[in-house]
Amino acid sequence: MAKKKTNKPGSNTIALNRSVRHDFFIEEEFEAGLSLLGWEVKSLRAGKANISDSYVVFNKGEAFLFGASFQPLLAASTHTICDPIRTRKLLLNEKEIAKIFGKVSRDGYTAVAISLYWKGPWAKVKVGIAKGKKAHDKREDVKGREWKIDKERIMKNKAKA
Repeated sequence: MAKKKTNKPGSNTIALNRSVRHDFFIEEEFEAGLSLLGWEVKSLRAGKANISDSYVVFNKGEAFLFGASFQPLLAASTHTICDPIRTRKLLLNEKEIAKIFGKVSRDGYTAVAISLYWKGPWAKVKVGIAKGKKAHDKREDVKGREWKIDKERIMKNKAKA
């Protein structure tokens, strides 16, 4: 009997946008496919992607990922022009596009890329509808995190005693 290959939980993640949760309140998340060229897929397999400043823009009823950077490999094809910061089309269905576009255009939200990962053989982007945080909101988050750590420390010390 052949052993089933198990993947580690975070092994399919290509890139994370760590500053998103610090700068924004994420209201809702969507999973979107990406329309990529061959050299971009090879670059993603090598882990040469950066989505830290990327967000979603809309043009003629379609969604595009703007600001993501995929660095080409040195052994990239010579007949292909590699543009690392080109705008890539997001593959979403019409209802999802309408929902995201409505929130962004009317309610003052921003659509940002949260993470880039593999789902089977396909590259996927987790897109979040986000509202910007003010400075006092960020301070409250820090206080909450510190209290959570202190609370765990107190509970651990009580369990030992």
